[in-house]
Amino acid sequence: MSFKYVYGPVPSRRLGRSIGVSPIPSKTCNYSCIYCQLGKTTRMTNTRQEFFPVEEILREVSEIPKDEADVVTIVGEGEPTLYSKLGELISGIRRFVNLPVAVITNGALLYEPEVREALSLADIVLPSLDAWGEKSFRLINRPHRSLNFKQIVEGLKTFVKGFKGQVWLEIMLMKGINDNSEALLEIEKIVRDISPNRVYLNVPVRPPAKPWVKPPDTDTVKKAAEILKAIALDFLIVGNYKTASRNPVDDVVSIIKRHPMTEVEVKTLLCKLSSNPEKLVEELREDPRVVLKDWRSVTFYCYKPEKRSDR
Repeated sequence: MSFKYVYGPVPSRRLGRSIGVSPIPSKTCNYSCIYCQLGKTTRMTNTRQEFFPVEEILREVSEIPKDEADVVTIVGEGEPTLYSKLGELISGIRRFVNLPVAVITNGALLYEPEVREALSLADIVLPSLDAWGEKSFRLINRPHRSLNFKQIVEGLKTFVKGFKGQVWLEIMLMKGINDNSEALLEIEKIVRDISPNRVYLNVPVRPPAKPWVKPPDTDTVKKAAEILKAIALDFLIVGNYKTASRNPVDDVVSIIKRHPMTEVEVKTLLCKLSSNPEKLVEELREDPRVVLKDWRSVTFYCYKPEKRSDR
């Protein structure tokens, strides 16, 4: 069958081999981060809703093979906490999958009690924190106008205090933006107050929404990791992707909607799925849903979303 909401397993630098579950339409978010690997947010909203019937998503979860995965991750093409049936989705996944459930979120809605309650059903929550004040928050994350930085930090602190699972805070480090000592020391104060179980330090490894966003050099990353007491993930792994569908082109498109792939990764996956991978590569290159981006001497296959804006 063809899967609309479930994909993978895909490789994750933090979680191992992850089955992805996407309950959010393409580029629907309350942030439009300058570093986002999926490009500019085209549907900016801070209103939670059931974008897709939870029963449809769970039907796919029940049918995808789980024996080669380490975790089920709710992430997708936008901000998953905008999905109003998130708690029901997590509970439903547990009926079909005997694996830890993780949620990757920007953390913006953790000030809402119903969001904290839904996320309390997960095993691992990975929120992000890239800024150290309102000005840097607006520059880096370009949030929905109703959001403010102080409220978001308080929501994170409240959630961590009451959550029984693991909170792995993620910080995206960018050259000349938040990698100087002053910014890092301010971020460290906030991280200390939040007190997550782990801190991961990311750098851009796939084409970002803004082409001028660059990763810092290795020495800067090392220094930042020391200040933040973080685990640095300053590299791009060549992933061993899997898929459960029988349509190779659609399979690749399904993955790159949520997770851009390098050309090497695409060709490796297609070699597993077809006796004629060269033909499928050509089909992908001509597919209107696919756009190729060259970034830091690597060719990436990325999804070309429909143009729209609800801001």
